[in-house]
Amino acid sequence: MGSLKCVVVAVDGSEQSMRALEWALDNIRLSPPVGDKEGGKFVVLHVQSPPSISAGLNPGSIPFGGPTDVEVPAFTAAIEAHQKRITEAIMAHAEGIWTERNVEVEKVVVIGEPKELIGVTTSKLQADLLVMGSHNFGAFKRQRLRNRAKEEEKSS
Repeated sequence: MGSLKCVVVAVDGSEQSMRALEWALDNIRLSPPVGDKEGGKFVVLHVQSPPSISAGLNPGSIPFGGPTDVEVPAFTAAIEAHQKRITEAIMAHAEGIWTERNVEVEKVVVIGEPKELIGVTTSKLQADLLVMGSHNFGAFKRQRLRNRAKEEEKSS
């Protein structure tokens, strides 16, 4: 019998995140309802990237000396619609996994940077456990990726 009240599973559409969802639903036991108190719950969390020109289409600079940092509304709307379709597809795939297992799940979608919002949202939900997939990089590759990210951060 489990004692977990809230388990958050972060999904990003990758095979690893969907395997993590499968693992969580198959192996984690939530606390059962007792009297008037509800039992534990699974929350599937997806963090959708904020809409930006760099997230999708990049129209480049406007020709003939026009401004270069202008967000064109049509591009922004197209990117927002595209990102929403991606989120819907990710959540539909995840829903297939929990439906197949006959498990009730709460869906949460937030918009922002995953590295920030996964922790913030997990805290707001007062989760006992966060489950995430891993790309299974070895220590050497993880260090190279960290170093590259730091270099990119410094240059921006």
